[in-house]
Amino acid sequence: MTARATVRRRTARIAVLGMVPLALTALSADPASAHGSMTNPVSRVSACFAEGPESPDSAACKAAVQAGGTQALYDWNEVNIPDAAGRHKEIIPDGKLCSAGRDKYKGLDLPRADWPATAMTAGEHTFTYRATAPHRGSFELYITKDGYDPTKPLTWADLEAKPFAKVTDPTLRDGSYVFSGKVPGKSGRHLIYSVWQRSDSPEAFYTCSDVTFGGGAAAAKGAGTEADSAPTAAAPDDAQIAKGAEKSTVDHHGHGGDSGAEANHQPKAAGAADEKGTEGNHPEAKSAEVMAASTGPEGSQDGSAADGQHLAETGGDGSTGPMAIGGAAVLATGAAVLFAVANRRKTVRRGRG
Repeated sequence: MTARATVRRRTARIAVLGMVPLALTALSADPASAHGSMTNPVSRVSACFAEGPESPDSAACKAAVQAGGTQALYDWNEVNIPDAAGRHKEIIPDGKLCSAGRDKYKGLDLPRADWPATAMTAGEHTFTYRATAPHRGSFELYITKDGYDPTKPLTWADLEAKPFAKVTDPTLRDGSYVFSGKVPGKSGRHLIYSVWQRSDSPEAFYTCSDVTFGGGAAAAKGAGTEADSAPTAAAPDDAQIAKGAEKSTVDHHGHGGDSGAEANHQPKAAGAADEKGTEGNHPEAKSAEVMAASTGPEGSQDGSAADGQHLAETGGDGSTGPMAIGGAAVLATGAAVLFAVANRRKTVRRGRG
């Protein structure tokens, strides 16, 4: 065997060995969906889920069920857009901020002044966001401007231009992200809007939390409205979440779990889908460029939360699996071709010798 043939054979072997791990990695890539919702202050969907999807207590939650059905509440931790990639204002229309523009959650957009609310005061506040499937990413919290009228559809212009709190990869503690922020001084009824943009995927999650400043009936009033009972919002507890999971169509693809550890969720059966597409997918079509994008800020290099709990870093939605499998097939095919070419050259040179 000549020196040149030896070099080529070694090169082919290196190429094959290098591609095999890549192919295996692509085949093992499992699309994971991050899920969760704000629990302090309590989000609308969390409050209504805690009341009970089949027979909620408050008038607002009853109206939400009448408008959008009970499934939206069982899927309380999935108000998302898989391909948001930071384009929140571009893809969520005015009047549909609380539903993230998804028809499934349209009941959350109802303009009314009696949504269950959380008492709030100005100054430092500790926020909690229940993460049933934790992932790296950033949180931004916005509050409504002075003069906000809850009896009118919520628009982007109703929110202060800049977030009053922003954090990247906050501490994950007992199944919830925990972070602090300084709440601006307000009076009466307001709304805090949260955006959770993943940094390991274009996916983003959204919540609307009704809050009251000052307490009493005056705090329950919106501009131009009469005082109402303003029920106090309560977050779902572990027992409610576990019980409601039986009727949830949300699939975590084996990631997350209420404790932040692997929960081994099984894929849902066919038919457990969103009203306009496969489960967990936003009705809008996804472009290849958007699905490849990930505009959220980078977190810690090891992908762990501040308390040492690791966050899953597999990104994307249901389209990731087929893409990974297809990529693995291409890599495996390329490796086989290189190996075959190397053997053929080896045989030919032996014949010549």
